[in-house]
Amino acid sequence: MPINILMPALSPTMEKGNLAKWLKKEGDTVKSGDVIAEIETDKATMEVEAVDEGILAKILIAEGTADVPVNQPIAVIAGEGEDPKSVTGAASGGPAPKAEATAAPPAPAPAAEVPQAAPPPAAAPMPAAPAPAAKPNGAAERENRVFASPLAKRIAKEAGIDLASVQGSGPHGRVVEKDVKAAVAGGAPKRAEPAAAPKAAPAAALASSLSSDQVKAMFEAGTYEEIPLDGMRKTIAKRLVESKQTVPHFYLALDCELDALMAMREQINAGAPKDKDGKPTYKLSVNDFVIKALAIALQRVPAANSVWADDRILRLKHSDVGVAVAVEGGLFTPVIRKAEVKTLTAISAEMKDLAGRARNRRLKPEEYTGGSTAVSNLGMFGIKDFLAVINPPQGTILAVGAGEQRVVVKNNAPAIVQAMTVTLSCDHRVVDGALGAELLAAFKVLIENPMGMLV
Repeated sequence: MPINILMPALSPTMEKGNLAKWLKKEGDTVKSGDVIAEIETDKATMEVEAVDEGILAKILIAEGTADVPVNQPIAVIAGEGEDPKSVTGAASGGPAPKAEATAAPPAPAPAAEVPQAAPPPAAAPMPAAPAPAAKPNGAAERENRVFASPLAKRIAKEAGIDLASVQGSGPHGRVVEKDVKAAVAGGAPKRAEPAAAPKAAPAAALASSLSSDQVKAMFEAGTYEEIPLDGMRKTIAKRLVESKQTVPHFYLALDCELDALMAMREQINAGAPKDKDGKPTYKLSVNDFVIKALAIALQRVPAANSVWADDRILRLKHSDVGVAVAVEGGLFTPVIRKAEVKTLTAISAEMKDLAGRARNRRLKPEEYTGGSTAVSNLGMFGIKDFLAVINPPQGTILAVGAGEQRVVVKNNAPAIVQAMTVTLSCDHRVVDGALGAELLAAFKVLIENPMGMLV
């Protein structure tokens, strides 16, 4: 019986993928473990290995096809003894393939050819509503304030009678019990129910209140270029909008002096052994110290080493620290696992490997998911301080600014030190203000006394 090859789910959040390339063609023999295709996910290009053996009888989805749903058949393998030529479509029993392969999105037309959206036809003017008849003196006041006995009010409320329509027979026109009962028997007007309040617009609608056509109509044709969104940019946009809408962010900032760290870094790098070409085998960066310091700080403040899990909090045993890496068209956050037990040189080497493969989009999903926190460093761009957006389900993210010389007061006298500003974004559901401050204080101690990272 023919065997379907399905579009695999290569990451926990993957719903669709692009079939980038077939590495086998129809008629080729396929063995278990053979790499048969390359799939582009929202974050990386992954190789797909065959699980079954046989002959690749039919390719159902052509290479270059975008947005193929997970679990849709993409090819069929003919089993032992079967004629591959007899296979014409997906095998029965699996998910039915679409009638046609999803075509890659067409290239956008040049901006000059984009037609302007025609304005909607003007609505016909509505006839003016007739002005309400003037009420006699005292009528408006009577509508707003009706004199009635407590019992009359209760009976009117239960019967749904509008007290303003009941003629009172009590002193000074007060409505009493018998007036309301007479009104009920005579079919007095019912009290109007208050109009239901309009429902709030859903968050998704608010987030995308303007369509692409509405935005384009604000600009003259030919003055812009349309850039289609790839899978990575779509995922970044979706996740970060969800983060800002659903995660209660708050921010804590402080300054860390770097003089001791910079001196120790220079000493360690100067003592690095050389390879056969005479180049040092490692070169520590400030970011390597930041990763290590944050990992140890999480061990010293274990309650902050936590993530949000819908109806509970998960407190992690190890410090898994994500590090934001800018790539063309987006961002990766590879995770350094168990960073608290790794040496600075091990963190440096692992970070270089992960960053290199991230830029080539060759990371595996397990290498950029998870972690309880992350580091985003824009210091190399001269940014002094900024507020980073938390990547759920992580509980925090540390924004690191540039190291610079600053004047501070020491022993009642001005002194020049090298310092940087760090800002911790916290998910208030996981990390409260005092807990976040405790974590940041532990981080500051390690940065300013870096020997603590070596013992």
